[in-house]
Amino acid sequence: MMPFPGAEAALQSFLLAFSALFSIVNPPGAALIFAQVTAGRSHAERTWLAGRIGVYAAAVMLVSLWVGASVLSFFGISLAALRIAGGLVVAAQAWNLLAAPEQREARKAAQAEPAQGTEGDPEPAALAEVAFFPLTLPFTTGPGTIAVAIALGAGRPEAGADRVAYLAGASAASLVIALLVLLAYASADRLVERLGHARARVLGRLAAFLLLCVGTQITLTGVVDVLGPLIASARPGSAP
Repeated sequence: MMPFPGAEAALQSFLLAFSALFSIVNPPGAALIFAQVTAGRSHAERTWLAGRIGVYAAAVMLVSLWVGASVLSFFGISLAALRIAGGLVVAAQAWNLLAAPEQREARKAAQAEPAQGTEGDPEPAALAEVAFFPLTLPFTTGPGTIAVAIALGAGRPEAGADRVAYLAGASAASLVIALLVLLAYASADRLVERLGHARARVLGRLAAFLLLCVGTQITLTGVVDVLGPLIASARPGSAP
């Protein structure tokens, strides 16, 4: 029995959001690339960058979760369309991860290349220039992460305690993901030594399959939203 009303809904939304965001952000896998593209910087500089990226990543996910659906509504985009499009984007990215993870790693490394620098660069001015772009966006929380966060926000209940519990759980998941990013990036050197690239790729493949399932579920929810009323109205005896 949950300790307070809405705790079960909050826990369910936390688990849903955490699995979806972890799969697409993939902090351990991203940390391996982060260690590579910041190899020319000192440990202190990488730790400073990890802290900033964690804060920025949390901001990107929370803004997308809370405001993203409202912005789309302002432009006349339905929640069903968002779920279908967002689910397809997520599923497509998951398929790319499964099919060619090495190409994705190379692309991410190219995106983060301006952050390589050399030891002795002035701090924090030089680091601040790359902390948000490209190391947070698009390297850590890119379009795929934003699409997932918006889709999660669009799935919130209409009103009441369930809505608050759902958003609380999803927001907590976003903060936990951001914290994992911070910890993974700050300890990227040790992570590389312990995991190695082969094990990191295995972990990435497993996360990609989970992400493919999440994207498919989001798409199916949108399809049901569109076809459900049409099927109900087409049944014999239904009101015209």
